[in-house]
Amino acid sequence: MLKDTYEKCRRLSGQYKGYIGTTDLLKEGLTNRQIAEFVSNGMLEKIYHGVYWFNCGDYEKPADYKAVEVGKSNSKAVICADSACFYQGLIDVEPPVVSIATRRSDRSKLVMNFPVTRHYYSDSNFQEQQTPVHTEFGDYMIYGVERSVCDCIRFRNDIDEDIFCLILDTYRKQEQTRDRLLQYAKKLRMVNQLTHYL
Repeated sequence: MLKDTYEKCRRLSGQYKGYIGTTDLLKEGLTNRQIAEFVSNGMLEKIYHGVYWFNCGDYEKPADYKAVEVGKSNSKAVICADSACFYQGLIDVEPPVVSIATRRSDRSKLVMNFPVTRHYYSDSNFQEQQTPVHTEFGDYMIYGVERSVCDCIRFRNDIDEDIFCLILDTYRKQEQTRDRLLQYAKKLRMVNQLTHYL
């Protein structure tokens, strides 16, 4: 491949702030063959169908890149449970699998470059405690801490045991927020489960 084409890829990496779609790559004059070659030589990383990350840029992926990439893959997906506890700062150990919530009716694929577990929510409580996060690399949705702790209890069989214990131990020390957690547990009709664990 010509040196000019490599230089073009490096220039685009600065212009597009890390992530770029196939449509924009083609619009910038690259061919499908060149895109495939950039992926094979490591200059581009395929995030999922139609979206890439520039490995040739003067920056690294952000700390929350997994959440950003989930948001790019499915803008209606929400980071939940143990993963939300991590991104919200309740724990400082990143779970090995990213927990993602979607509506039961959402059948879009979530094939990522890292392990994910998907939880399907009913329409009635899917929106509860959702917060948008805006970053220079992309946006994503995340659940609040109280909802996420309750979800960790609901999905405890899908969560790493050490992470689960760490979340509960950390939350037990935050007495000032326990009333909010109890209020949310009442909405989910899981006060008995919450009392058992906390």
